[in-house]
Amino acid sequence: MSVKVAALTRSNPNHADINEFVARWSLGEASRRARVYSCALGQFFLGNFYAGGSMTLALAFNDLTLGYDRLPAVQRLQTEIHQGSLTAVVGPNGAGKSTLLKGVTGVLSPLRGKVEFGSLDRSDIAYLPQQSDIDRTFPLSVVDLVAMGLWREIGPFGWLGKKQKARIDTAIAAVGLTGFESRPIGSLSGGQMQRVLFARLLLQDAELVLLDEPFTAIDARTMADLIEVVRNWHKEGRTILAVLHDAETVRAYFPETLMLARELVAHGPTETVMTAENQFRARQMCEACEGSPHVCGRSAA
Repeated sequence: MSVKVAALTRSNPNHADINEFVARWSLGEASRRARVYSCALGQFFLGNFYAGGSMTLALAFNDLTLGYDRLPAVQRLQTEIHQGSLTAVVGPNGAGKSTLLKGVTGVLSPLRGKVEFGSLDRSDIAYLPQQSDIDRTFPLSVVDLVAMGLWREIGPFGWLGKKQKARIDTAIAAVGLTGFESRPIGSLSGGQMQRVLFARLLLQDAELVLLDEPFTAIDARTMADLIEVVRNWHKEGRTILAVLHDAETVRAYFPETLMLARELVAHGPTETVMTAENQFRARQMCEACEGSPHVCGRSAA
């Protein structure tokens, strides 16, 4: 962000500004709901097994290998993510889950293969990294950080007008942080910080949302509130990939699951992926990657 954006001050939006924001948001929602409705018809008539999803591809991983210093962290991944799907990415520690999200965003370039975008492209991505990846000592207030969600709209040297400030206020209110606008991010609890990051995602208004451990180290009330935000995104027809560790959360809220262990273990409906057999196999595959020599793969399981 530019100095101008980082030093933004808030103004009180009038009712006309808020009404215009709601009207613009509603137009977008009408378009998304029409898409979701058409997807539902496709599911009924064509037998599409993706509940809430569509036959349209959002992402395709074609023989994808990602890694660091030429050492693979994800190997030969071959699968597809459908538009409008709500997918948990699971696997043991070191399975390559976060690496996969970085490959989608373009932070990591493939060592082999590629990520293909179907109905979407990288400009449609909103990405939530792990909290440990964020420098909370940087002197930003809550409103400064949330305002960064408008980066694509206003650019590095843009100013925020009344309409943008009204949208920032609305996003902050949506995550339950009204009154926290001026607080430095370094003073926030883990749950409060995660709410701020979700408010920034709301402003990005992206079609593809990537969440890396969004519910780690937060309180139960915050988790419930943020899960509701994710469920609303799903209802709007957005495509969501979330790295998760808690199996019960995956089973309760995520209809699709992609299980990794450096390689693909399984991908499909959660009830068929989250089996004890698959989880045991994933642990074996990851344990084979530890130490030297670096031998990974299904043959190790």
